[in-house]
Amino acid sequence: MLEPEPRDYGIDPEEFGSARVDAAALLDAELGDVDWSILPPGSVRSGITVPSGTLAGLSLGNPEDPAVVLVPGATGSKEDFSLMMPDLAGAGYFVLSYDLAGQYESAGAGPENLVPPRKHYDYGLFVDDFLAVLQTTATPAHVVGYSFAGIVAQLAYARRPELFRSLTLLSCPPEPGASFRGVSRIGRFSTWVNGRIGAALLIWGIRSGRVVNVPPGRRRFVSYRFRFTRRASVRDIYTLMQNAPDLRQTLAAASLPKFVAVGEHDLWPLRLHRLFAQAIQARIGVYRGGHSPCETSPHEFSRDLLALYAKADRPS
Repeated sequence: MLEPEPRDYGIDPEEFGSARVDAAALLDAELGDVDWSILPPGSVRSGITVPSGTLAGLSLGNPEDPAVVLVPGATGSKEDFSLMMPDLAGAGYFVLSYDLAGQYESAGAGPENLVPPRKHYDYGLFVDDFLAVLQTTATPAHVVGYSFAGIVAQLAYARRPELFRSLTLLSCPPEPGASFRGVSRIGRFSTWVNGRIGAALLIWGIRSGRVVNVPPGRRRFVSYRFRFTRRASVRDIYTLMQNAPDLRQTLAAASLPKFVAVGEHDLWPLRLHRLFAQAIQARIGVYRGGHSPCETSPHEFSRDLLALYAKADRPS
């Protein structure tokens, strides 16, 4: 695949993030309050069969094109990437996202569907599901793991590196172990509360805007989504994030393109994200806003992904 022309994406590979004003930055500045219930024109809904059940998928583009798989985080959904999908598909990629097991329209997927059944959502469940989704596309694929899904993507890479063309970790917890400990407001409570209380605090923080402050349209969609998301899945994910694995050495040794993307006012301090990117030998892009550059800087983030992908896809 040819490298995108600068006039289309306006990105120097060494200037990832919101360091310049270009066409992508101007588009992001004009976003306003988005109606997140409206899907990208031409996108296709699907049900993806995985070990834990059926996951709700959303795709855009030609399935025969190189794939970009966008994985949302805890309490999120495929719609989190709606504003990015047209940019990526328009550049010649097949773009696929899906709701994690137990989340939003994948609420029916869970550990009770595994063979043999299990009681809790665990890393194995999410990784097995992700690998099953990945293998429905043309692999190796470009992968973006958002927040908790960044941990899942790292584990999946460690198991099946040949399925990855590049790895982008978006607002991923930057430290192993008790990953919430560095988060403002809830961090000081996170190490001594259980999964049930931690999940309740997390959901309260999101709904109230205390953890992530979002426009009214976004808050309405997030509140609607919580009607379907299983509390057990959030509870178990909270517990998993308190035991985040340390894969920094594995990622540092990986030769594929790696990118850490983060908002300048993320849940975790920017200093920790910079140290994490340095430890895994990845580029870092810092965007205006908080935990969700895919929502607040979608065109700039897409621009930078396309620059990263152009280099990865260039014939050697």
